Amino acid sequence: MGIIIRLAITAVSLWIATLVIDGIRLTTDSAPGKAGTLVAVAVIFGIVNAVLRPVIKTIGCGLYVLTLGLISLIVNGLLFLLTSWIAGQFDLPFHVDDFWPSAVLGALLVGIVSWLLNMLVPDGDDD
Repeated sequence: MGIIIRLAITAVSLWIATLVIDGIRLTTDSAPGKAGTLVAVAVIFGIVNAVLRPVIKTIGCGLYVLTLGLISLIVNGLLFLLTSWIAGQFDLPFHVDDFWPSAVLGALLVGIVSWLLNMLVPDGDDD
């Protein structure tokens, strides 16, 4: 049950990012189409983060230390841009225009909103 709640939280975070940031677009008009697209992009975003983030952190740990973690903004933006590209390969109407400021700010906003919603909504794994 926890993974479904986290998936929904990520989908809501992506939806908020499409509303707030101009360079992130969801180009479908129907509400069920938007919801389905957001859930599919949330799945892609979760898989990309689960697979690539640990590898990147392990390989680039020196850069994380050298920049006091600020390199994570760049890494998150690149992973968000990769998510947009993969969504495009599946013909999903989700698109991030460019790296700066769209991808970086979008990844930052999705991370902050997801963190806040995860704090507010119990996922059942806290027992």
